[in-house]
Amino acid sequence: MTLRINRDTQLCMSLSARPGNFGTRFQNFLYEQLGLNFVYKAFTTRDLRSAIGGIRALGIRGCAVSMPFKEACIEFLDELDPSAKGIESVNTIVNDAGFLLAYNTDYIAVAELLRSSGISPQTSFLLRGSGGMAKAVACALHDCGFRNGTIAARNQLTGRALAEKFKYRWMPDATSLQAPLLVNVTPIGMSGGAEADDLAFSEAAIRQCSTAFDVVAIPAETPFVRRARAAGKQIISGADVIVLQAVEQFVLYTGVRPDDELIRRAAEFARAI
Repeated sequence: MTLRINRDTQLCMSLSARPGNFGTRFQNFLYEQLGLNFVYKAFTTRDLRSAIGGIRALGIRGCAVSMPFKEACIEFLDELDPSAKGIESVNTIVNDAGFLLAYNTDYIAVAELLRSSGISPQTSFLLRGSGGMAKAVACALHDCGFRNGTIAARNQLTGRALAEKFKYRWMPDATSLQAPLLVNVTPIGMSGGAEADDLAFSEAAIRQCSTAFDVVAIPAETPFVRRARAAGKQIISGADVIVLQAVEQFVLYTGVRPDDELIRRAAEFARAI
């Protein structure tokens, strides 16, 4: 079914420093398959206040938010859902008749993956990173019962603050650290980035871990994930996170939850770029 844009079409969008195609293809595929009168478009901006004001003024139904806007957008919103309030980081805005309510579906997705992974909350972890996504992951770990963890972050201010918030340890460097659960929440391994070919953790740490969790979604197989998979470790990938969080965004925007097969097809379509 081919949808025709008309005056009643509802617009959803994303704001990112480096707009990608995954969300656009994923959401629009589902709109078309389900016959929903929506369209989704990715944007970037140098004027965040005006961009958020435009969402409100133009009746844009929803907006996905990526770095570096996840925290900076909060002052322009009306209310934070508990998924975003506890970590003060937003990745989804829903516009209800001019009222902007913000969520963090990254948190929702990570918590679901942790609960379904079978990893004992008694497992100690090493999380590398301290940005907006790291806040969501650390909060999900904490809320899922993981109490023994270390935050490794070069930024002392944000690293210490994140560790203290959830009563974890902070270290400035992950090079010599090991843990059964390794979690990368940095751009290391991201396609097109300066560290696209680098490992997020040392070879020794990967050999000693039980589970490798990388939130980088593009590529789905980062150097960290490839090395861990070759070593027979349990894998949780950014590809898993990006699909689950996008589904939750879709539900918030449309009120419709696609079935598992349609989600699988949408993810396959979105990745075929």
